[in-house]
Amino acid sequence: MPERNIEFGKYGARGVKGHEAVARQLDDLAGYIATPVTARRGLQARLHYLTRTTHAREAARAAGLTITDRTLRAWTVGTRTPSRKNLERIEQAYRTVRRENVARYLTARLNRAGRGTRVEIHPLNQSQVDRPRQRAMEFRTMNVRRWERIVAAWAAGDERELDEAWVDPVVHLGSQWGQYEYVTNIGFAA
Repeated sequence: MPERNIEFGKYGARGVKGHEAVARQLDDLAGYIATPVTARRGLQARLHYLTRTTHAREAARAAGLTITDRTLRAWTVGTRTPSRKNLERIEQAYRTVRRENVARYLTARLNRAGRGTRVEIHPLNQSQVDRPRQRAMEFRTMNVRRWERIVAAWAAGDERELDEAWVDPVVHLGSQWGQYEYVTNIGFAA
């Protein structure tokens, strides 16, 4: 694709890919449990979220959390604690199930009945780039009206599809849209 950076950071520029910043913002909007899974309270909250209904249990199993009822009871009561590997599985399953559960809600909120959501794009950090190599890049805003593909790729955890889905609205920035492939931050609210 034209305008894609091949050697980003060669001269000292710093930033993250735009789709990664979008995923980070969507994660913030998803409202994950703040207490870490390593704390007892965080573990209990995640286990409750993943096992409170039959649908939640099926989604947790589909997300890769396969534990017996006996083990689950032992973790819930506190007679046993999960290993580090199981803690990682619990966290991954929780995030996957939470993304699936809030995806439809986030899509509706971001689309706002066809009005879309205003997105702020903060350009990459060029403070470490020598003066002759710096580009003139300003803070940009745009209105994104179609979030279905972006949120679906985020919910599925498909990074390549999220990148492709994010490029579609960014192309509308004009002929210099490639300058915003890497950014410092992307902000929007739902």
